[in-house]
Amino acid sequence: MTETSAARTMAPATAAEALKSALGRPEKPLTVADAATTSGLPLRDAESGLHQLVAEYRGHLRVGDTGDLLFVFPTGFTKPWVVIDGVSRFFSRAGQLFGGVARFVVRAWLTVVLLGYVAIFLAVIIAFAIARSSGNSSNDRDEGVGFSLVGGVLRIVAEAFFWTFHPFSPFAYGGYGAYGGYGASDERVGWGSAGAGARQQKKRQKADEVSFYEKVNRFFFGITPPPVDPRANEKKILAAIRAGKGRIGLADVMRVTGLPREEADPSMARLMVDYEGDVAVHEGGILYTFSALRRTADEGAEERAPSPAWTKLPEVPPFTGNGDGANFLIVVLNGFNLVMSGVALESGLSLNKLIMMFQGVKPKLLPQGELAVALGVVPLVFSLVLFAIPVVRALFRGREKKKVAAERGRLAIMREVLTRIDRKQPITDAVARDAYREAAGEEPSDKQLTRELVRLGGDVEIRAEGRVRYRFADLETEAAAVELEREAAPESERKVGKIVFRSDD
Repeated sequence: MTETSAARTMAPATAAEALKSALGRPEKPLTVADAATTSGLPLRDAESGLHQLVAEYRGHLRVGDTGDLLFVFPTGFTKPWVVIDGVSRFFSRAGQLFGGVARFVVRAWLTVVLLGYVAIFLAVIIAFAIARSSGNSSNDRDEGVGFSLVGGVLRIVAEAFFWTFHPFSPFAYGGYGAYGGYGASDERVGWGSAGAGARQQKKRQKADEVSFYEKVNRFFFGITPPPVDPRANEKKILAAIRAGKGRIGLADVMRVTGLPREEADPSMARLMVDYEGDVAVHEGGILYTFSALRRTADEGAEERAPSPAWTKLPEVPPFTGNGDGANFLIVVLNGFNLVMSGVALESGLSLNKLIMMFQGVKPKLLPQGELAVALGVVPLVFSLVLFAIPVVRALFRGREKKKVAAERGRLAIMREVLTRIDRKQPITDAVARDAYREAAGEEPSDKQLTRELVRLGGDVEIRAEGRVRYRFADLETEAAAVELEREAAPESERKVGKIVFRSDD
């Protein structure tokens, strides 16, 4: 084993966690190659992880007459023999509770601040209106009586805001069930099969809903991209290797991953180390063989290659992803805070004044000339920054669209080159240009078009009639070599053989 390979070896426990996530509920025997292909782990890490899982989840081993190991997990990745006592259950629930609060604080703080200031300003307006009404009706006998209501109004609004938006409120998005518990409203919808159907339908509707705080985050920061699997490309390549009978070329790697040639080539060198691959040269074409990856416990399964990368071209995400009504509401709420913060600064509505009003101090005795920081400066800056964020995003949106268009055009050219090589059809300048324009929605420059074709290994060939044609000699010879090698690949590479030992007998 080389120094680089040894340095990249995962700890068995880490490899086991990666396998658990990738394999889900294993119901059939697995070879090391099965686990490696599904998880994207190197063979050595997949094997150490499987042994770790056998020890932890009481799995069984089987051995074929070829010497290959098969791993069997009768109870999957569960431990039915473990009895959780009351103390363990308590700490488990406490951990879920803490995690729910933490997720809420991180994801909803922007909405809490936005709506919090709206609630505070509304409370102040209502309090002033009540105070003035109270003062007029009593002919100013006691101006402090009206202002003493400020505290009551603020308290009512604050409590209503808390009980409506705190993470375990029945009115919060998803209820308690969204944070690891159960939704009380869901559990009491009807009885029997009809009730179960209604509960399932309601849960599906809730899963499709977007919480208000998520809409606020989308308005200012855009849609959060889905998490990216760091092994996604590796899994696609491994699946393509299996579908190609353990033989693969750079064209296959580019086809399933969309990687340019200069990135696909070095990635194969790493895969050869991780998955016991080898380089072969046939009729001038270079290909890679991975016989060990073909071994499988399910010899009757049909190996299918992943869809080409250009099947789903990248799209520019929506600016907010919200409806017009939600965007309008957010603008109104933030605009309201902006206006009210200006009013607070103009009138010097400081916290000291509010406290004195809460204590019933008469208006004529309130201090003058104080700077409203909490109700003036802070919400003013906060609201201005929030309005500035989508404006800045909009300024850079043109660059984002251009980047996506260039990527769509690049994948379209790759599609034409690789599919036409397979069909032995010529690749002309007009074909590449039309493909780019159709996918990107704009005309490519000559420099841009040439650069993408050269990156794929193309050489310009000027025909006698003056037409420009591109030749991809390396990819053409490689395609022919891979096809011949796949035809000659023995099916015995897939077979485990007769089981000669079973630990579960």
